[in-house]
Amino acid sequence: MSLLAGVVTFYCSPLIVRKSNAVLVFDAAGLALFAVTGSSKALSFGLNPVMATVLGMVTGIGGGMVRDVLLAEIPTVLRADLYAVAALVAAAIVVIGHMLQLPVAAVTAVALISCFLLRVMAIRRGWRLPVAKIAKRKDAEAVKRDQTGPGTS
Repeated sequence: MSLLAGVVTFYCSPLIVRKSNAVLVFDAAGLALFAVTGSSKALSFGLNPVMATVLGMVTGIGGGMVRDVLLAEIPTVLRADLYAVAALVAAAIVVIGHMLQLPVAAVTAVALISCFLLRVMAIRRGWRLPVAKIAKRKDAEAVKRDQTGPGTS
């Protein structure tokens, strides 16, 4: 299946570029599926809740990171997009449901839907995480000069 997808992508790349929104929706579905699966598997191997949550998030974002690196792009997870946060939400729901001994099917469905909807809404509405403002080098040098006083280096 992966080989077929690779061949189709290679020969039909202009079509795929035009359908980038659909690709992002499938990426959101994959993110949800892998985040939930990763945290579930971690719990089944007896990892503690925090580690299971982190492993679920990392499992979810790993495929997208590899894809972006192979495309020579900055990985989505390193931008301000709600990507890792959506995976973290799904993994946390699975872990909390496990700790509360809730039905696995219901918890899995809620986690999948939550991650998918959060990611799709972030794409559609342009939701981004806040980014720290970094002073430019000249501004930083001016602040340093002001703090040390005139005539000192």
